[in-house]
Amino acid sequence: MILFLICVVALIAGYFIYGAFVEKVFGITPARPTPAHTQKDGVDFVPMSTPKVYLVQLLNIAGVGPIFGPIMGALYGPAAMLWIVLGCIFAGAVHDYFSGMLSVRNKGESVPNLSGRYLGRGAKHFMNFFAIVLLLLVGVVFVSAPASMITNLVNDQTSWHIEAGVMVAIIFAYYVVATIVPVDKIIGRLYPLFGALLIFMSVVYWPPPAILTSTQF
Repeated sequence: MILFLICVVALIAGYFIYGAFVEKVFGITPARPTPAHTQKDGVDFVPMSTPKVYLVQLLNIAGVGPIFGPIMGALYGPAAMLWIVLGCIFAGAVHDYFSGMLSVRNKGESVPNLSGRYLGRGAKHFMNFFAIVLLLLVGVVFVSAPASMITNLVNDQTSWHIEAGVMVAIIFAYYVVATIVPVDKIIGRLYPLFGALLIFMSVVYWPPPAILTSTQF
């Protein structure tokens, strides 16, 4: 528990100290309009309120991988937990911030397009291929993991019975629809609600239960 609290303090300190340094290096311009305003098209570029944007980003960051990954890593001892914390401060957070800043300054372009702009066509093709492979792997996890959890919850806690394949189809269909329709119609409405629920559950279940050791698996 002490190590957990130290890690929490380290994350907070990293945000205010190292985060301020990174912000200074990038040289932010608060008055710069974002692509949601300069490229506004009512589909992919739609301005939203600051609270909604923060909650949407919170839910994007705290997805299946970032939640399950640290939990599984912590089960294998302090070394993995420290690696997760230090990696978040000095690698993951900086990478996400850097990617976001590049996109904001280049009309909301994606990483492959940015790679092509600054590194050439070969880098763009490589990043397109890498992105496709990565999205396939992430897509499988982001469909199968929630489907498995919801299926087990419904079958164990209710009198209903649902097949995992059916739930996979439902979740995949939701992803397709949420991607096609304007960003403020589904993502902009549901994600802030889910983000608020995530914060609520984190507060309600504090302090966290004792961490299991690897021998208890």
